[in-house]
Amino acid sequence: MQLNPAAALSNKLLTSAFQTHASDIHFYPFANKTDVYFRIQGTRILHQTIPTTQYELLLTYYKFSSGMDIGEIRKPQNGTITHHTGTGQYALRLSTLPVNHVESLAIRILPQEENLTLDQLFLFPNQLTKMKNWMTNRAGIILFTGPTGSGKTTTLYALLQATLQEKSYQTITLEDPIEKDIHDILQVQVNEKAGITYQTGLKAALRHDPDIIMVGEIRDEHTAHFAFNASLTGHLVLSTLHAKDALGTVHRLLEMGIKPSDLQQSLIAVAALELLPINVNETTGRRAAILELLDGEELENTINGVDYHTMNHFHTFHHLKRKAFAYGFITEETYHHS
Repeated sequence: MQLNPAAALSNKLLTSAFQTHASDIHFYPFANKTDVYFRIQGTRILHQTIPTTQYELLLTYYKFSSGMDIGEIRKPQNGTITHHTGTGQYALRLSTLPVNHVESLAIRILPQEENLTLDQLFLFPNQLTKMKNWMTNRAGIILFTGPTGSGKTTTLYALLQATLQEKSYQTITLEDPIEKDIHDILQVQVNEKAGITYQTGLKAALRHDPDIIMVGEIRDEHTAHFAFNASLTGHLVLSTLHAKDALGTVHRLLEMGIKPSDLQQSLIAVAALELLPINVNETTGRRAAILELLDGEELENTINGVDYHTMNHFHTFHHLKRKAFAYGFITEETYHHS
């Protein structure tokens, strides 16, 4: 059976993206031409240029396949597609953005690190040991922060799976979208249109007697307060938040109206992630995460406004990169420019 031209072009693009281990595809449309970029190892690279007429057909195909409204061109939309190949299955997260009478399209390819073990995700193994210890808490909240694409969700999934291999916990996730199907976990798709917000989903999840709740993302004050309340009532809550570093996360929560006393009572730890291209045999083989880990006395000091320069055990991204460069894990260029 012959594929229609849009489906054939899509297959060709996606195959190239999978082969180069791209994490994202970006389409930049202009009047006559559309530039197609891949993000590979964190760097955006021009993959090819196609006629805009061809891009418009491709966009319609993607919108239809991912359940978006084809007729809606003035509002941003989101959708998901599951793409099967001979070597495996990929989840694609699509989002459109209206720009200058056309729509740009971004595709996130998930999961990117599905063949890496938990040990391989992190550059320094002792950081993993510390996070596994956090998971032994039966109540409280653990936050993972960092920019989009820094590996927050991959880390969350990997930690959950590792924890469930050791003990059987009733675990419920609230996600928008569900990025990876996980065995033995109840995964709830947040759907604002259908009235399933993070708050209503969280309320319903609490009635299912969970031990662990994962809230895909704390996006606003309401979700932040709800997540903290859930942790105060005897649940271990894991979530992500957009912040540039561990200290910034605490400041962000205070700005969201979480009281310092609630932070002291509930917040177990913060892990801020940054992915670095790793130097393997003189070539960049893959990326691994370094983490700013904030817990215990350092976390309490941060909540109380103590300057982090006075903290002996808190290692910043700068310190960790210096260590990674000294060990030969990263190149000098990565050390100076990441």
